[in-house]
Amino acid sequence: MTRSKNTRERLLDTAIDLIWKSNYTRVGVNEICKAAGVTKGGFYHHFETKADLFYEASVHHWEQKKHELDEVFSARYTPIEQLENLVNHILAYQTEEELGDDNPVSGCPFFTSGAQVGTGEDKVRQAGQLMCQNAQKYDEALVRGLQSGGYLNSECDPRQVARILLQYVQGLLLYGRTFYDLEVVKADIREGLYRILDVKAEYRAVAQPKAA
Repeated sequence: MTRSKNTRERLLDTAIDLIWKSNYTRVGVNEICKAAGVTKGGFYHHFETKADLFYEASVHHWEQKKHELDEVFSARYTPIEQLENLVNHILAYQTEEELGDDNPVSGCPFFTSGAQVGTGEDKVRQAGQLMCQNAQKYDEALVRGLQSGGYLNSECDPRQVARILLQYVQGLLLYGRTFYDLEVVKADIREGLYRILDVKAEYRAVAQPKAA
């Protein structure tokens, strides 16, 4: 049982790594098996298709990532500090080392692969939906905290604003990757989030990064 579990986890970790560095359509079962040191028979013992592996990999990836987000949005921080934590968390992922390619801007393959393969791969689309839904729960809690704490200029629908925040971040990262431009991500991430949330001016000033 332990050996079987290790094989499955190795396939999941390898799929995440390869798809992160490339994309869903370019990574095949043979490549995944070779990198994981697993036979194709071993692969098909655990997963019926590459799409099934991708979906399970997204769940596996989220279980790892949620611990990071629990820290970002920890109750020991004020809502405005949580917002700054989110900005810093997003920027911390923008490294060549994480991607393994020459693009300085990272993205999340689980959000974008559904668009790459179209509507034919239900499992891939479902993986993107799952990641969106999970991320939006954190964003919605953040918006509610900012609203109840008096940090925002106006009342809003927390669920809708959470969706817009997610859309903005993913769109900005895609823009940055398209232009190979990390500086535009650094310049726009904080400003965009604060504008969407309509944070009061006095809290925007406090949150600006200090000069080196």
